[in-house]
Amino acid sequence: MKILLFGATGMLGSRIAAELAGRGFDVTGLSRSGPVKGDVRDTGTLAEGYDVVVSAIAPPRDGTEPEGPFLDATRALIDGVRAAGASRLIAVGGAGGLKVGPGLDLVDTPDFPELYKKEALAQRAALDLYLRAEDLDWTYVSPAAEIAPGERTGVYRIGGDHLLTDPDGRSFISAEDYAVAIADEVEKHAHPRRRITVAY
Repeated sequence: MKILLFGATGMLGSRIAAELAGRGFDVTGLSRSGPVKGDVRDTGTLAEGYDVVVSAIAPPRDGTEPEGPFLDATRALIDGVRAAGASRLIAVGGAGGLKVGPGLDLVDTPDFPELYKKEALAQRAALDLYLRAEDLDWTYVSPAAEIAPGERTGVYRIGGDHLLTDPDGRSFISAEDYAVAIADEVEKHAHPRRRITVAY
């Protein structure tokens, strides 16, 4: 299976690349600043001949307004996968759009960190684009509320639209096990046209 990975040098993208390569997949990792450069705006050309496109791009967290540029990139990615004829698209998502109560998303709760709010809103808006792409075989994978470098255990839980928490109320997953979940989805194709979330 040939896989094209955008955002391959980031915290999550680099771990996804390593996990996929460790399973023997033929992975081409692209980033805007890494040794192999590629931009999602060129997806239609870059993705030709690939079976699965994985996007680990993220909204900017530099004080700018992230939603417009990130949504433009997401639209280009979706259109490019269609044009290239790649059969599947798996997107690294955000946790802010996960439900924590009736009609309430995590990003809309009073204690949601202001530092991550614009990024979370951009990710939630991107999910809406995927939900409208009814002709595309996509999977949007939200992490837990907290994600950071850590241990690879290979153990995690899968949920749907609601935030997963442990018995102590914490929602966490290591970046390494999030990468395991992405690679498992590549292999198993278990959740087409769905948003899922993964956590301990």
